Amino acid sequence: MSKYTVTVSWERAQAKFTDNKYNRLHKWKFDGGEIIPASSSPQVVPTPLSDPSAIDPEEAFIASLSSCHMLWFLSIAAKCGFVVDQYDDEAEGLMEEDKDSKLSITEVTLRPHVKYMNGSAPDIEENIEMHHEAHENCFIANSVRTEINIESKLSIT
Repeated sequence: MSKYTVTVSWERAQAKFTDNKYNRLHKWKFDGGEIIPASSSPQVVPTPLSDPSAIDPEEAFIASLSSCHMLWFLSIAAKCGFVVDQYDDEAEGLMEEDKDSKLSITEVTLRPHVKYMNGSAPDIEENIEMHHEAHENCFIANSVRTEINIESKLSIT
């Protein structure tokens, strides 16, 4: 079993808050120490309350699926003896109402473009099979239906 920790931090600053006109910019701090600016998506909460230069949760979700798939694919390609020189993926997610009328990411399309060293490339069927195997092994893809537990704490200032 592995455990991962991310700290998400936001502060009200001087905003009134109850008028719903507060800034959505916040920080993600990862267990390795990296701090990433994050915000709500400007497609969900308009600017200036959202910061389009920051990562939003929807983008992060799509990126995590793409990254996990890529890491598995590279591992599988290496075990099969194929030398990958470059891997690019222009992943895209679609947010819409799901069957329960809730907004959700209903579809993610990965578009990996893999460049191999000359003389070390799989045929089309082998490439498809490696991507299928990567998808089957991706922790994030396997977690989409994961249970989410909420353990809330309360402080009063």
